[in-house]
Amino acid sequence: MKLLTCRLDGKEIVGALSADGTSLLPLPYADMNTLIETASLSDLRSAADAAERGGASVPLERAELLAPIPRPRQDIICLGMNYRDHLEEAARYDAGAFEKQKPVAVYFSKRVTEAVAPGGDIPRHAGLVERLDYESELAVILGKTARNVKAGEAADYIFGYTIVNDVSARDLQTGHKQWYFGKGLDGFTPMGPWIVTADEIPFPPALDISSTVNGEVRQKSNTSLFLTPIQDVLEELSAGMTLLPATIIATGTPAGVGMGFDPPRFLEAGDVVECAVSGIGSIRNTVR
Repeated sequence: MKLLTCRLDGKEIVGALSADGTSLLPLPYADMNTLIETASLSDLRSAADAAERGGASVPLERAELLAPIPRPRQDIICLGMNYRDHLEEAARYDAGAFEKQKPVAVYFSKRVTEAVAPGGDIPRHAGLVERLDYESELAVILGKTARNVKAGEAADYIFGYTIVNDVSARDLQTGHKQWYFGKGLDGFTPMGPWIVTADEIPFPPALDISSTVNGEVRQKSNTSLFLTPIQDVLEELSAGMTLLPATIIATGTPAGVGMGFDPPRFLEAGDVVECAVSGIGSIRNTVR
């Protein structure tokens, strides 16, 4: 299933995408966080079928598509440098800030007051940010509380997947010698276009991932190339912290970000960034 959040007639609702991709089937949950916490996949299928049979479907063009989880209850957990080629380009840009000394996962959190819609704007933050960058990422969404999960059990804890653009202010990121500020500014988390439930994607996911800027391909890789795969991430994190339902984990980005070019190619006002993952779709955001 594809599950989405949208604004319809001034009201924010959650729903399922119809099989032909043209209609919204409203679902009886207050928001996506509540849906993930309380609904089984069979519940969702039954509710979507009931909406379709009952004539409640709405043409998708009538709705304003929002990020599938517009207001995450917690910061997004992110993996840094989880593709070898991105690790190498980052170290070339600033070895002091990005060089990885040991073969272990790099974790950081990304503050998200409100995620940007899949067709929304990325704020330029002129006067604060000079080196604005993009990162196309597969995001994993947990469906139940995870504690002491073993790698072989990880798939059972995944609710679904979506796309995140981990927008980054490289000057703030490197200047402060930590990543929270440079990654967590308002408008730095475009997300969507929807959540694809885990039953639709074989585990572990081996999905093509890419980005373009103004139509030019910048990133092109596959999630099978993670240095730390999802199952290992869940085992490691849940050994020491409780991960709650609707937790979002952004799994890292491949090479081709703006700082990886010589000279770097950072974003400017008016640039259009499209991030895509096979089996999910794409998000397309304009820098304003």
